[in-house]
Amino acid sequence: MFKSIFSKFFLLTISLILISELLKSFLHFDTLFYNSLSEQLTSEEIENFIGLQKKWGWIGHFTIAILLLVKTFLISTFIYIGLFFSNKDLKLKLIWKIVLKAEFIFLLVPLFKIIWFYFFQINYTLEDVQYFYPFSALNIIGYENLEPWYIYPLQTLNLFELGYWLYLGYLIGKETETNMDKGFKIVASSYGPALLLWVVTIMFFTLNYS
Repeated sequence: MFKSIFSKFFLLTISLILISELLKSFLHFDTLFYNSLSEQLTSEEIENFIGLQKKWGWIGHFTIAILLLVKTFLISTFIYIGLFFSNKDLKLKLIWKIVLKAEFIFLLVPLFKIIWFYFFQINYTLEDVQYFYPFSALNIIGYENLEPWYIYPLQTLNLFELGYWLYLGYLIGKETETNMDKGFKIVASSYGPALLLWVVTIMFFTLNYS
């Protein structure tokens, strides 16, 4: 079981790193950084900043792995607790395997970003790329003239997150030998409050430090 978990975690991490590098390459992040910082820094300072980013890029890759590990384990723990109160029993490592499998859905987000800005919105800024989240409420409303603390919750309201919930519900229902509806209720009652708390926390810090 742990071998299967590790292989999924490794594949997911490598995929995230590769897609993030593709995103930077296709959307010319060096140029975006240069244009975004040109009013605050000199050309030499910007080049030094970009150089440092490339030199220490492996730290960013390591951070992706750590954040993914923490995120998936915490979500697995919340669902495990939710199953306990629902009188259903699944081992934590099996739930972790399920969560890792569902996380692959979010690989579509940077891929959609690449497609959108490479083929459709060919004139864009660094802020456009940062705030763009495919099929989200933020894309409908737009981030211009929007209070910063509204941005993250509106990004979180998206079809990929809904698909994540539904797939988790399907897999939980399958493993508990019930159905998708029962599995979705377990996800909603465990992961749902945790996600809400996380969003509220991000809003609080954004409001206080923006």
